[in-house]
Amino acid sequence: MSTSSRHIHLSGICGTAMASLAGLLQLQGHRITGSDKAAYPPMSDLLGALGIRVMEPYAEANLDASVELPGPDLVVIGNALSRGNPEVERVLDERIPFTSMAALLREEFLEGRESLVVAGTHGKTTTTSMLAWIYQVAAREHPALEPSFLIGGVAENFGTSFQLRPTRTFIVEGDEYDTAFFDKGPKFLHYFPDALILTHVEFDHADIYADLEAVKTAFKRLVNLVPRRGLIVAYDGSANVSECVERALCRVERYGFFETSEWRIRNLRHEDGLTRWEVWRVGALWAELEMRMAGEHNALNATAAAALAAGQGIGKETICAALASFKSVKRRLEVRAQVGGVTVIDDFAHHPTAIRETLRALRSVYPQSRLWAILEPRSNTLRRKVLEAELVESLRLADRVVLAGVYQQQLIPEAERLRPEDVVRMLNAAGTQAELCADAEAIVEGITSQLESGDVLAILSNGGFDGIYEKLPVRLKELSSL
Repeated sequence: MSTSSRHIHLSGICGTAMASLAGLLQLQGHRITGSDKAAYPPMSDLLGALGIRVMEPYAEANLDASVELPGPDLVVIGNALSRGNPEVERVLDERIPFTSMAALLREEFLEGRESLVVAGTHGKTTTTSMLAWIYQVAAREHPALEPSFLIGGVAENFGTSFQLRPTRTFIVEGDEYDTAFFDKGPKFLHYFPDALILTHVEFDHADIYADLEAVKTAFKRLVNLVPRRGLIVAYDGSANVSECVERALCRVERYGFFETSEWRIRNLRHEDGLTRWEVWRVGALWAELEMRMAGEHNALNATAAAALAAGQGIGKETICAALASFKSVKRRLEVRAQVGGVTVIDDFAHHPTAIRETLRALRSVYPQSRLWAILEPRSNTLRRKVLEAELVESLRLADRVVLAGVYQQQLIPEAERLRPEDVVRMLNAAGTQAELCADAEAIVEGITSQLESGDVLAILSNGGFDGIYEKLPVRLKELSSL
């Protein structure tokens, strides 16, 4: 780990991992600047609280020396940047030292520590947050267990997405997305896990992976990095996960709903505002768990975190207490407003499976409500039609569906583009009432008069969705005051 202070500039600082890295580097004593195309919460709020100014938009001048700071000693180039970006071009022209987020995280923070990695195409942010909170609760009696962490979202128990402590454990969300324009391998191959959680393996990130086989190859390479003394906790309900861990050389423990699962979930129910279930370990009742978060997928996430923590020596009572007091992660089933009996919920849905699980969870919490799904196809997978049939099937779990136009559709090759009008047509043909609105403004104006007390609106996007999370409640308040 570096001990001398450097001026480090992060190009693409508003990505969740990049903003978290900026905070860690600042805690390490480095002087941080950053730039991005556009900033929006929650990362813009996090950076503002840290006193790190975001320069917008990208420009060569962002790398200039100032009265306060010389030019950067190192530039961290986010994976959204490519050749042609003015900051990338200046870095290359002037041979300013540069690196990636993942490589610098390992160099500065993971070397010499125990690396606990949570990976998978779904659930990794929530599971990482749960695991970090279990360690934090354990540290109340054993301070040496207090973790450092980097999470791809703001964990509400901590109020942040990162933490740095002088202890041994570092918990990190392992992203399968590529590292940088000069390193097309997945970020998680830089993290060399001592122990690993593998949640799900599905086709995702259609912009960088050709097919499911390519995705599985990436996860198999991650599994191959876990040492013989390590532990892999893997979901037991996926043939893809099974294939990825079948050649592991360390201990593998499976979690899920099967009799053969080492960590088996039984008697799952949602009651009195809580999710409760039993965990059976190798055929015997291990613990009865409860938490505030809803959904079968979150019970799976919590069970995975519990299994890894137990495998690292944390006691059952501590794990139970931590999960019972776990709050959530920003933008994961987050209630943003309740106006006139209408509940507005924000969820970072980026894939048909994530949409399905979000809507299933909301059905369990609001069984008598009319459920709306308001979707912005924004992720690099949802903007393409490759999973169109799966998307339609997931959205059918809602009573009403509203689709916005595809985010930056012009950047997707025409033959690959998702056409939301086709999705709307298929939903209506299947009996699910659906409509297409061009953007957030059109959605707000189009649906507010249709809403009734008791309705639940799930707003699904992995981006800012043009401020709809704020605009919709404001409009509802205006209407309720008339």
